[in-house]
Amino acid sequence: MPTSRFWIILGALNAALAVAMAAASAHAPALQAAAYLPNAVAMHQFHALGLIAVGVLLRAGPTSRWWPLSGTAFALGLLLFSFNLYARALWDFNALRALVPTGGICFMVGWVLMALGAWRQRG
Repeated sequence: MPTSRFWIILGALNAALAVAMAAASAHAPALQAAAYLPNAVAMHQFHALGLIAVGVLLRAGPTSRWWPLSGTAFALGLLLFSFNLYARALWDFNALRALVPTGGICFMVGWVLMALGAWRQRG
């Protein structure tokens, strides 16, 4: 099972990548045409912080088995939602377009799992 350090590093690197994608979308004329790109960047930034939160929660004290599952859902959501939209914008890759809503569902499941872990935690 990944450690708190893993989730914090994964979240921090994703936050940096999200900032880079935001900058690229603002400065690259080809990317400005992609209307869905700002949403991909916003979800990427927000869920990078969710990954960091998972790491902090695991480090803070008694842990819940739901928190690593939450981080896994966030990471899967990033792949299926944000990175899928980035691939569409950068390379016109549309083969996995139908998986974007599944990525959004993964984001929602991740937050529910985080809440469940907090609710079920003792103390």
